[in-house]
Amino acid sequence: MIENFAFSPADLQVRPGEKVTVVNRDSASHTVTATGDKAFDTGTIRAGATATFTAPSTPGSHSYLCTIHPNMKGTLTVT
Repeated sequence: MIENFAFSPADLQVRPGEKVTVVNRDSASHTVTATGDKAFDTGTIRAGATATFTAPSTPGSHSYLCTIHPNMKGTLTVT
């Protein structure tokens, strides 16, 4: 979930290949974009909208941010 210009939870643990749905509860658009390897990217999620992406298929830790508001950061851990 995105709310008050923050990811909640910012640190998320998922299974390989799991579908992750992001709900944007803010009045601004956001993205959920992996840094470095670019393993996932929701594209722009409009205010009040949702987006789904597939977690990487191999275990590991992936930092992510909102490309529109780069101060919004988190970590997706695939186990």
